[in-house]
Amino acid sequence: MKAVQVVGYHQNLEMTDVPAPEVTGPFDVIVRIGGAGVCRTDIHILEGQWAEKSGVTLPYTIGHENAGWVHAVGSAVTNVSEGDKVIVHPLVTCGLCRACRAGDDVHCEQSRFPGIDTAGGYAEYLKTSARSVVRIDDSLEPSDVAALADAGLTAYHAAAKAARRLRPGHRCVVIGAGGLGHIGVQVLRALTAAEIVVVDRNPDAVKLASDIGAHHGIVADGGHVDAVLDLTDGKGAETVIDFVGEGGATHDGVRMLRRAGDYHVVGYGENIDVPTIDIISTEINFIGNLVGSYTDLSELMVLAAQGHVRLHTEKYALGDFQTALDDLSAGRVRGRAILIP
Repeated sequence: MKAVQVVGYHQNLEMTDVPAPEVTGPFDVIVRIGGAGVCRTDIHILEGQWAEKSGVTLPYTIGHENAGWVHAVGSAVTNVSEGDKVIVHPLVTCGLCRACRAGDDVHCEQSRFPGIDTAGGYAEYLKTSARSVVRIDDSLEPSDVAALADAGLTAYHAAAKAARRLRPGHRCVVIGAGGLGHIGVQVLRALTAAEIVVVDRNPDAVKLASDIGAHHGIVADGGHVDAVLDLTDGKGAETVIDFVGEGGATHDGVRMLRRAGDYHVVGYGENIDVPTIDIISTEINFIGNLVGSYTDLSELMVLAAQGHVRLHTEKYALGDFQTALDDLSAGRVRGRAILIP
């Protein structure tokens, strides 16, 4: 089969022919890829940022946001059948460790991460497990929802956590309205009555956020912190969800946060530099967000089928992978780029 692989760090990806995956275990599921999301993490992988953490041996197939059709199943698989439309949870988990048994499978002690530390979905077929596939509604197409497998799941996980504390009359600042942020805005609108304020450097992204449900859109042009404070009577927002996490976003974001507020870190790339005395004197909370659970993904698919969450995509043929990566890197992609074999 055709597959796009990492052959070396600080090098372009290469398309090659590799053996198609086969069922070897009773809970294996082979998915024929209908869409694979192109994520900024893929760029970070090529930059070598994940090399030590993943420990993967090169070359290997990249791609961790995948959806398609069930092609083959192991003898013990009962939750899906050949031909079913599915979205693939990004982790292959054991189901036996304490985290899995608690439903917190994103912290599985034995997990594998296709596209990060094993073969991913920039290919015609992907091998995963019965625990990782979620059937999707007939109204949804794999190429339209593929990026919800990770970008959407991550955004849902953070927004759902934030929504548990948000109340009517509260404000939630969303930093970054790109691939993750525009999904987070829709999830927040579906789950909470809080007022949503979006901050982004790109005017087009701010407009998109407003079009899909944000109550206020602010262009990050240097006066954005003051603009947020003006909207919140000088007190700041009860919650900030930071989908950027670099380029000074955390410095600005903390200044937008109300006393006893929650700062959700989703994007990454820089350190948060806050004096500890400021943390204790204002009782602000910093909350990390890592992907999301199988249950999170199932709930997100319900919102997608109901029309509450719609992924804005730009689609590319699998062979145009370099163009997709270049467009993402240059900021030309509004929403998410999807590769289609």
